[in-house]
Amino acid sequence: MSEYQIPLRAKILRPIIKAGIRGVFRTFSPITIEGKENIPFGKPYILAMNHVSYFDPPFITSFWPESLEVIGAQTAFQGLGQKEILTWYGVIPVHRGNYDRILLDKIFSALKAGHPLLIAPEGGRSREVAMKRAKPGVAYIFEKAQVPVLPVGIIGTTVDYWTRAKKRERPPLTLRIGHEINLPPTISKGKARRESRQRNADLVMSHIAGLLPEKYRGVYADTAIEFP
Repeated sequence: MSEYQIPLRAKILRPIIKAGIRGVFRTFSPITIEGKENIPFGKPYILAMNHVSYFDPPFITSFWPESLEVIGAQTAFQGLGQKEILTWYGVIPVHRGNYDRILLDKIFSALKAGHPLLIAPEGGRSREVAMKRAKPGVAYIFEKAQVPVLPVGIIGTTVDYWTRAKKRERPPLTLRIGHEINLPPTISKGKARRESRQRNADLVMSHIAGLLPEKYRGVYADTAIEFP
């Protein structure tokens, strides 16, 4: 595993990109952030979010008080202007549906170097507010990374967000930060191990669901773990 280094261009441009995106969101929406005291500053962790639309990553990344490493679908790099912004920020591209050893090496080396990492356990945008079940592959990352998982819930970044924002409806955006989770070790091999990994992934999603309104919880409505 090679040592992870943030590209120099990304180090320079990230603060500028984050400030610009924050400014856009604040222009069009009232912003609420809850639970900042739960962020484990100064150590690596995986930030696990619900994923409704392509507004989620820029929203959470721009308002997060630390610099986040981000993985994003290769298709996101194809949009007009998106490729440049994602490249300048230093987003790590992922080819969905394919086993990518290079990607996994980057993920684990980034965490080993002490950087927090943002991922969406659902694997991609749901395009509706109701949560989908976590992809089994993310459970492998949770297992091998051996760092705490921090659940976060995002509310308001619906697919019609920009349409409503342009009409000056000022749709509110909320980011809720939960408590870090130290997942139990996976057990056995074969099918039992896959089931153990999926239970851990579902546990993370249940914590995320507990941070969200009922209509957002989807398949985790009955297992949501609410915070006091």
